[in-house]
Amino acid sequence: MKAKSDCAVVYVPGAGSLDVKVRSTVGALFGRAIAAAAKKVGATTGSLGIDDQGALDHVVAARVEAALRAAGFRLPPTAARGPAPREPAPGPARRRSRLYLPGNQPDFFANAGLFGADCLILDLEDSVAPTRKDEARILVRRTLESHPGFFRGCELMVRINPLAGAWGAADLAELALVLPNAILLPKCESPADVQALDHELDRLEAARGDARGRTRILPILETARGVLAAAAIAAASDRVTGLGFGAEDFSTDIGARRTTAGTEALFARQAIVLAARAAGVQPLDSVFSDLEDAEGFAAYCAASRGLGFDGVGILHPRQIAIANRAFSASEKEIEEARAVVAALAEAETAGSGVASLDGKMIDAPVALRARRIIAAADRKGG
Repeated sequence: MKAKSDCAVVYVPGAGSLDVKVRSTVGALFGRAIAAAAKKVGATTGSLGIDDQGALDHVVAARVEAALRAAGFRLPPTAARGPAPREPAPGPARRRSRLYLPGNQPDFFANAGLFGADCLILDLEDSVAPTRKDEARILVRRTLESHPGFFRGCELMVRINPLAGAWGAADLAELALVLPNAILLPKCESPADVQALDHELDRLEAARGDARGRTRILPILETARGVLAAAAIAAASDRVTGLGFGAEDFSTDIGARRTTAGTEALFARQAIVLAARAAGVQPLDSVFSDLEDAEGFAAYCAASRGLGFDGVGILHPRQIAIANRAFSASEKEIEEARAVVAALAEAETAGSGVASLDGKMIDAPVALRARRIIAAADRKGG
């Protein structure tokens, strides 16, 4: 299937030197460059047919590599290339909006860092068809090798497939030298799932020469078993940086239909917030799937924040500004927080541990909440 910023590649093994035929809308200008990028991948015999729709060099290379691999052609080991540089994670982490980017659609990658999301997730799981898994992981790896700057300013995550199956192990093997800031672990149901990933990341980081723990783990709880094990999962590794919720899979798992009100998942969401807060990590809510309902999404974000979540998953860039606004303190909240801190400081100067503001008592928990609001506003500009 043709797609912009992509190309289709067919490889036919054969004798003699490699023959590359390029068909492209920009063939007159870039045909030779496309052929040169294809030849660099490693095949020296046979023939390559490339139907190009404006693919960048790293996309051409990824599609050629996938075609060669499907034909049984084995390239030199990934380790021969050496570890690729990676962007440091922004900090302190703010995860109001986590935008999912299908791992097999390169047209979404190039401008992803401009969308305004706090986190970008290159997805190798649900958004990638089973028959395209190998293509997707190769494309993600090639993109991170060649263009880590596409995602600059955002926390970069990759959602792998569950480690219980062969796909998850293959995802990690492909990412070995291009580890992102965090790995999303879907369908997580037990501390053992987290610990298995933790062990693999220990090995991969040592091979890269990274300090242990640089790559974080964000488990996604999507089943009844996962939700009931939330507290143990949150405490399973010092790599765990948050707990995510997958409402669609959870609703299916418990035999319920997902509703706008969300009552079928209320207990699960509260359990995840409590487990995450008890472990000192972030609770992160599920996606809102109706992309046309901006008002409904805003209400969903407000309710999510009211339950104690720090952010939500995002399926389209148009949802980002709504989420960022919902999970940021308003000007009114910031003003009220500053007034609370000022009133308590005045009371402490007078020798009292409590104060009142507009007839309401201010004590330590209220002051702590106010200080958190001010700290976040000062750190991120509101």
